[in-house]
Amino acid sequence: MMAMRHVILLILLAISCAGCSQQTITTFILSRHAEKGDDGTKDPDLTPAGYERAQALRRLLSRASIDAVYSTAFKRTRNTVLPLAQEKSLTILEYEPAKTEEIDKMLAKYPGGTVVICGHSNTIPSVINYLTGRDEYKNFADSDYGNLIVVTIVEKGKLVSVTRLNY
Repeated sequence: MMAMRHVILLILLAISCAGCSQQTITTFILSRHAEKGDDGTKDPDLTPAGYERAQALRRLLSRASIDAVYSTAFKRTRNTVLPLAQEKSLTILEYEPAKTEEIDKMLAKYPGGTVVICGHSNTIPSVINYLTGRDEYKNFADSDYGNLIVVTIVEKGKLVSVTRLNY
């Protein structure tokens, strides 16, 4: 009787593991833009420290397989991911973080892939919350640069993991 329970348990485990291996895991690497200047406009460029951080991001992700790089329309976000996009021979694609349907399109377009998204202190946490289906991430402090959050999901709201790094 006990041996039969073990066999049934092993069969159930094998079936559940087979289902897990068929799920497609998509990875999002989310970064707030690097240090921005203060030129009196709403679209300042990066500071020298910001350009150094953009190179650090490129070096950090140089060995990663990246399928797409997205940025908002601002100089500071584009220039944060420009070295990475150039190294990977990818065009930086523009997105509007307030339009969640754009995140859905990324999920549909790159299943099983890796997508880099560069945004702002008040948009990257919102994207993380949207992807995970939770409301855990709050806006970053304006002086907080170097956040890198890796979100791996099976589908929107079906979280595999969230890893927060600083570079």
